[in-house]
Amino acid sequence: MVLELSTVDLESTATEELVRAAQAGDNGAFGVLVNRFERMVHAVCWQRLRNHAEAQEAAQDVFIKAFEKLDQLAEPAAFPGWLRSIAVRQSINRSTRRSPALAVEPHSLEGFDGRHEAPLNSLLARERVDQLHEGLDRLATLDRSTLVAFYLQGQSLVEMSDEFAAPVGTIKRRLHVARKRLAKELECLQAV
Repeated sequence: MVLELSTVDLESTATEELVRAAQAGDNGAFGVLVNRFERMVHAVCWQRLRNHAEAQEAAQDVFIKAFEKLDQLAEPAAFPGWLRSIAVRQSINRSTRRSPALAVEPHSLEGFDGRHEAPLNSLLARERVDQLHEGLDRLATLDRSTLVAFYLQGQSLVEMSDEFAAPVGTIKRRLHVARKRLAKELECLQAV
C-alpha cells in the first residue's frame, strides 16, 4: 500500500509522516526529505572533508544510502539524527579512502613536460641496461645473436628462421635456451 501525498501536502507535512510515506514507496516524499535535509547533510560532510566537491559527492552518497536503508529505520521521528550519522560515516569513509592532496604552486608546473624521469629511476634503469649488455657479452655468439635479433632488433620468428637458416621450431628452442643462459649470467653478475 503506497501512501500518495499531493505535492502541496508534501511541503507542509511533518518529517515523520514523510518518512512513513517514503518507507511505503512514495518517491515524492523521499524527494521532499532530500530537499529538507540536503543543506544539513552537505554541512556535515563539508565539516569533515573541507572540500565542496568532495562534500557534494559524499552528500549524494548519503542520500543514496538513506534511500537504500530507509526500511531499516524503525522510528521515523529519528530520521534527522539517523541521516546525520550516515553523513558522518560516509564523510569519514571518504576522507580515509582519498589520497592526500598535495599543494603545488601553479608556477612550479609551468616548465614540467612529463618526459623526464626521476634521477633515481633513471639511474636504476641505466644500471639494468648495463647489466643486460654485460650479460649478453658473456653469452656464446649464437645465444647472443638470437636474443639480439628477437628482443633488440624486433625480428619475427620467421625472419630469424630465414636469417639463421633454421626452422622456426629451432629458433624457438634457441630463444628459450638463450633466455635461460642469460638469466644465469645476470644472476652471477648480481651476486658479484
